[in-house]
Amino acid sequence: MCGIIGYVGNREAAPILIDCLKKLEYRGYDSAGITILNGNIDTYKTVGKIRELEKIIPEELKGNIGIGHTRWATHGIPSTVNSHPHNSGDISIVHNGIIENYLSIKEKLQQNGYEFLSDTDTEVIAHLLHSKLYGNVNNTKKTCDFFTALCSTLREVEGSYAVTAVCTSEPDLMLAARKDSPLIIGIGDGEYYAASDVTAFLNHTKEVVFVDDLDLVTIRPEGVEFFDLDGNVLEKENTTIEWDIEAAEKAGYEHFMLKEIHEQARSVNDTFSGKLSELDGSVNLEELNISNEEIRNIDRIEIIACGTSLNAGLVGKYLFENLAGIHTDVDIGSEFRYSSPIMNENVLSIAITQSGETADTLAAIRSCRSYGCNSIAITNVVGSSITRDANNVLYTHAGPEIGVAATKTFTAQLIMLYILAIRFARAKGTLDVNEAKDLLVNLKRIPGQIQKILNRKDTIRECAKMFAKESDYFFIGRHLNYPIALEGALKLKEISYIHAEGFAGGELKHGPLALIEDGTPVVAIATKGHVYEKILSNIKEIKAREATVIAVANADDTEIEKYVDWVLRIPATDELLSPVLSTVVLQLLAYYTALARGCSIDKPKNLAKSVTVE
Repeated sequence: MCGIIGYVGNREAAPILIDCLKKLEYRGYDSAGITILNGNIDTYKTVGKIRELEKIIPEELKGNIGIGHTRWATHGIPSTVNSHPHNSGDISIVHNGIIENYLSIKEKLQQNGYEFLSDTDTEVIAHLLHSKLYGNVNNTKKTCDFFTALCSTLREVEGSYAVTAVCTSEPDLMLAARKDSPLIIGIGDGEYYAASDVTAFLNHTKEVVFVDDLDLVTIRPEGVEFFDLDGNVLEKENTTIEWDIEAAEKAGYEHFMLKEIHEQARSVNDTFSGKLSELDGSVNLEELNISNEEIRNIDRIEIIACGTSLNAGLVGKYLFENLAGIHTDVDIGSEFRYSSPIMNENVLSIAITQSGETADTLAAIRSCRSYGCNSIAITNVVGSSITRDANNVLYTHAGPEIGVAATKTFTAQLIMLYILAIRFARAKGTLDVNEAKDLLVNLKRIPGQIQKILNRKDTIRECAKMFAKESDYFFIGRHLNYPIALEGALKLKEISYIHAEGFAGGELKHGPLALIEDGTPVVAIATKGHVYEKILSNIKEIKAREATVIAVANADDTEIEKYVDWVLRIPATDELLSPVLSTVVLQLLAYYTALARGCSIDKPKNLAKSVTVE
């Protein structure tokens, strides 16, 4: 989504803002801009990349306070006039989110003489803030201070926002506020940052404060204070970010995505580290405030997610039902919020969101609270919005993921779902001690097995190059491998722009076979397990239509080569765990296909890393 950065300190703000904006490029954007406060409001913005913005910023631009923004269009086409910052008189603001009542506010402001230059909803905040500060369109005499004016403005707007604002009438002050859109304050040595993502300022400071909904922040050279919208002072605690700045760089890899695929051996290990005891077949989830009795009383689990996280949730459905015997439904966040779900206090809702800021998932989990449901959030970002909306939070430990296409965060989500399902199964007595021990032993082997796949990726690269010019790709799987087929297709279409679809193998005869023809590449996830013979039957159906079949299969499977054209191998493991390893193979297949096609891999067209508006 859009990226916000603000700086207050003793250094020149412009180069710092530009550096921070570059760290936010992965979020996706179509335009960028900055404002420097130096007695005047000096604003520079343009369509295109940040390098285009750099070209129009004069070298002599001075000032120690400034705000910046990368925009991903939601209201109004990508254009210079629609890009941020937006100004009104001596006020300049940047904003993430959507103001739902902007039209009615705009009409009132226009009647009072305010002229709108853009098609955005954001501009109403700038003009409304100006009207609150001065009482009219002219900068004549202030009716209140800047802080009070912003409080009044935010009470009037409806929707979501993360805002930073500056004003020449109070030249040592930056204001920041949030509601349903991420905002983090960075605490440096005599300097301060406000950003939508810690990655923006991580090479300047690791000390942060997470801004909560309806908080308002004053940032001055001498320090930062937090308030509610009534002006009451709030006490906040600093958090030290453990990520090293090198974790947000490519570290020698051609793309962030490839680097993050290679980091999965570590991120998987970090996610389960300290949680598994293969000696007694138990898992340790101290952060989970749900007793064994409460687990036994769960009638149903409702998993809510979007995109890649939704595919993780579909794997979770099989795990909770197979291991713990708990009926599990999986819903798309954007659909759940407009449905009429059957929920009660015996339904556990699980929200899965990498960023913790996915708007639809947040709205859905909030609605679950109205039914009295207990809830768990699985997220990768400490202090994100979902952590305050869910009753329980389970953190994956994947570290920052810069590439838009999720890789290491997906496998980390899978690992957390395995851990949680085992925890529930042990509490309910549906998984005995020896079965749990075996599963945990195999789970601990996964990082090493991922590394084996990475060490032997040349076959995957060769396969990807062979079919890189195809216009259609199909993926099939059965049981636990069905969600992985969906994820494989999603990864391929995201970054290579090839039309790709995933199907349950048994559904081929219900329509998809009509699309299979001579030479069509079909990826069949054919790992060993209780549906192995079934997937072989599906492969034979496909081969009868003269398609090309690429199988993902176990390293010790000597039969599969008789039925397919290519075999991409994974180390042998427990049937339940094989989806993690198959995922890595499909990520590499998508990556090398996109590489062969010359696509923009880390920042695919029309996509953003975190969808923080509906």
